[in-house]
Amino acid sequence: MRKELRILSDHGLQYVPDLRNQPVSERFRGRPVITAGGAPSRIKAAAALCPAGAIDKHSGSLDLGKCVFCNECALNFPEIFRFTNDYRIAASKREDLVVKPGNNGSPGFDGKAVRQEVRRLFKRSLKLRQVSAGGDNSCEMELNAAGNVNFDMGRYGIEFVASPRHADGIVITGPVSENMAEALEITYKATPSPKVIILCGTDAISGGLFAGSPAIKRDFIEKHHVDLFVPGNPAHPLTFINGLMDMLGI
Repeated sequence: MRKELRILSDHGLQYVPDLRNQPVSERFRGRPVITAGGAPSRIKAAAALCPAGAIDKHSGSLDLGKCVFCNECALNFPEIFRFTNDYRIAASKREDLVVKPGNNGSPGFDGKAVRQEVRRLFKRSLKLRQVSAGGDNSCEMELNAAGNVNFDMGRYGIEFVASPRHADGIVITGPVSENMAEALEITYKATPSPKVIILCGTDAISGGLFAGSPAIKRDFIEKHHVDLFVPGNPAHPLTFINGLMDMLGI
């Protein structure tokens, strides 16, 4: 018994009591801040430098759905770009992931864009089937962490399940490779209605660095309604959980 108590004492408190306001490392790259009025030549150069094409060369806007959070824009053009450690960047609409110059506050979550039945049916219990559609296992690892003893999203009745027939929706990671396109469609059809679709990570939202590759097939993303976009490369567990809480109205 003494040994167990000593282990608990040495480890300290691991449980995160407040998932809405949990501090994270200053080195974490979350919501970007873009200075308005940047020199056009500098903005154009930043757009050319971006490996994922996330920066608009005319306005300087940054698309979090494409951004791989490499920090190259902030390192080379610090007078224009800076990343904060704000992890609450998930959105219910794709266009809300575009951060414009001068808009330094958090864009917020548009609850009006959430389908009414989603909050009515799943607010107290949401079961999800995760599908790695050509992912690199980074977002998958973070999703696993979302349910561990630290973040414990299960406290809100949110859990991953093994079968789509037991799920209320699917969480997609990866750019959706051609080899996974059919399996993804089968999983979606096996999920009972009404069902939610969540895109987790840059690859799932836009294809990321693989956008335009003949090896990916994103017909599924284009033809189905997406309920939640969770940016990140990979997405942080707090970004994912806060996005779910916003979607469910918790």
